[in-house]
Amino acid sequence: MKPNSEQRHDERVAVALPVHMDKMTGVTRDVSASGICFDIDAGYAAGSEVNFVIEVATFNEKMLLKCRGHVVRSEQHDGKVSVAVQIAESVMESA
Repeated sequence: MKPNSEQRHDERVAVALPVHMDKMTGVTRDVSASGICFDIDAGYAAGSEVNFVIEVATFNEKMLLKCRGHVVRSEQHDGKVSVAVQIAESVMESA
């Protein structure tokens, strides 16, 4: 069995999208239907509830994916902190 394979239920897609959280801006590393990993300037404790917004560009307009979730892990990575979040709720809105 691969490490953490029991925790990953959905296919992950590597993509770099802007993330806004607590007056900071970060960049996604990968996303799936149920989770996300992004790099940002501050770490968050595992189990913390967080709210964040992901900017998604479409052909016609910019959309905002507003999310609420729980931090699964937070670790130092290349001068930033990689935060993995299990998404509990999300809604897509026009910017």
